[in-house]
Formats: sequence, C-alpha cells, structure tokens
Amino acid sequence: MKKRYLISPGPTPVPEDVLLEMARPVIHHRTPQFSEIFRECSEGLKRLFKTEQTVMTLASSGTGAMEASVTNLFSPGETVLVVNGGKFGERWGKIAEAYGLAVEWLNVEWGQAVTVERVAEALDKNSAISAVLTQGSETSTTVAHPIEAIAKLTKDTDRLLIVDGITCVGVVDTPMDEWGIDVLLTGSQKALMLPPGLAFIALSEKAWKKREISKLPRFYFDLKKEASNVVKDTSAYTPAASLISGFRKALEIMFDEGLDNVYQRHDTLARAVRAGCSSMGLKALAPDSPANSATGIFVPDGVDGGKLVKDLRDNYGVTFAGGQDHLKGKIIRIAHLGYFDSFDMIVAMSAIEMGLAKAGVADIAGKGVAAAEAILNERY
Repeated sequence: MKKRYLISPGPTPVPEDVLLEMARPVIHHRTPQFSEIFRECSEGLKRLFKTEQTVMTLASSGTGAMEASVTNLFSPGETVLVVNGGKFGERWGKIAEAYGLAVEWLNVEWGQAVTVERVAEALDKNSAISAVLTQGSETSTTVAHPIEAIAKLTKDTDRLLIVDGITCVGVVDTPMDEWGIDVLLTGSQKALMLPPGLAFIALSEKAWKKREISKLPRFYFDLKKEASNVVKDTSAYTPAASLISGFRKALEIMFDEGLDNVYQRHDTLARAVRAGCSSMGLKALAPDSPANSATGIFVPDGVDGGKLVKDLRDNYGVTFAGGQDHLKGKIIRIAHLGYFDSFDMIVAMSAIEMGLAKAGVADIAGKGVAAAEAILNERY
C-alpha cells in the first residue's frame, strides 16, 4: 500500500466531511430542500467575499467566471489593460482578444509582482482603457499582486478593476467592497476545499451599470440572469447539485475555524515552507512578493525538475506541481492553501529532501523539516 498526498495548488485535498456530504443521495435541484442549501451557500459567499453584492455560482471552472467577466461587461473594440505576469494573466488577455477587445499588455517578469506605479503609468498614458484585469495571486508563478493599492487607482473612476481571486479568496483577506474591487471571482478547487466544477463571481454597482451597456454576446454566462435567480435561491440552469451540497459543508468548516484564523493558518504554513526551502538552499521563484497560496522554488543545478516531480508523485506518492512554459523542468510549486495543516507541510519538506537526495543533492536531509518546524510551532 502507498498512501498518496496531494500538495498541488489545484486541485487541493477535500475534507472527509465534505466528501461525505457530496456522497449523499442526489436531490432535485428545483425543490425547497435544495433551495435552502443554495441560499446558505449564497449567504456564505457574501461573507467570504465581504460584499453586499450578489455572489453568483456557476457550474464551470474558474475560467468560466473569467469569460463571464469579459462577455458581460464589455463591447467589441473596448480597450482593457491586462497584467500579464504568468499563465493566468496571459489567459485574461486571450479571453479578451477572443471577444474582440483591444488588449494593452502590461507584461511582468515571471516571479515578480506588478507595481502600482506601472499600472498607474499605463492608465495615465491611455485614456481609452476601461478596465484593469489582473490576478490576486498568480498561481503559475506563486506571486501576490498588490490588489488593494491597484484598487485605489480605479475606485473613484469609471474604470473597472476585475480580479481573478482563484488562489487568493479564502487564503488572504480580500474585502471586495472595502477595497473597491469591481469584479471578484474564484473557483471551487483551491482554498474552498472542493473538487473542480464551481466558479463564483460578484460584481460591484459600477460593474452592474457597465453590464447594462455592454454589447458582447452571452447566453450561458449571462450574469444578469444568474443574479435574478440567486435572489430566488436557485440558478438559471442546472446546478452542480452535489458540489453545492459539499460547498455548504466547506463553508461551515471555514466559518467554524474563523476567517481570520484561516488567513493566519495560511500565512504560517506559507512562511514555514519558505523557511524550509531556504534552509535547503533552494532559491524562491517569487522572493519579493510571495503568495500565501503556494510557493515556487527552483530546483538545484543539474536536477531535472520534471523528473523530480514525476518521481515524487509516482514513487513517493506525493504530488506537487511543476513549472509551465519557460519554467518547465526548472521549478516545483508547493501548495499550502485550503485543507492543509502543519504536518502536511512536514510531509512536503521531507518529500523534497528525500527526492533531492535521491537525485544526488548532498547534505540536505532534515534541513527543510527543521526550519519549517520552528515556524509551525507558533501554532501550538
């Protein structure tokens, strides 16, 4: 027997209580019983997003919510500023271009966060820009962007700030209304401790007004239609009923822990992993603006990162994520978002130590574990 550990930044592990909830017999989605579950989830989402706005639940991956942001808010030929600091920033631009928008690319070196000054400069230079599209946390590079500061640039203007919060909502406090985020979205398979299949999205009053004049086509992802159904405790189309039932339990788990405690746990786990990797002599991918969702590290010279990830997954039973595009084979990404606790990070550190030792890296055993333990003990 080989016990397996999932330590990738999506999908992430699902708590046993959530799995059991999803294993219950399916109930019809147009019944009072399901409407009660749906209502509790919708109320919980407003609490999680820290918004008074309606938060809509879509049967899709997070990319569906990204596409919905574009199709509901823009007209052909509009100009948007896309922060492109990784694979998912790139995805924002590709979606926008697919729908005929003019994309101004704000390219950022992978592993670096965009600066507020660069965003401000781009906005000042081009008055045609109607929105900024960015990630809260760029999963591919494990970078956290300065969303609160960027929001100050758009809050009292006609421009929108649209944030992919797929690996920041539920990881760090992201108060939509207080900061002035106009669109905030996330997905189920990250910090929300569910399998893939649900996306969540909320629009500000300013964004809803923009929705009324947008001219791009939409059907399944019509957010006005979805919002009108949320207030009736249902969805416009067939919902992912079992996932939503599990989501109610996942929200209950998060609220029982307390959101501030959830954010503190993520911070502690992230610092422990970063300390452990540093003690092993591993260079961080995002040293200046690290995300609390996942940590990217460069593998030592002479080690094939792709082979290392494969060996750890297939032979040791521990699944990490590798790099994408030009980082393929060069990095490992270690998750610490969602259903993770202290000893999951010890498993992560020891697995990397063992895998690197097998790959020929000398004098590494115990270093990462010891450094991580020193920080993890803050929790006890």
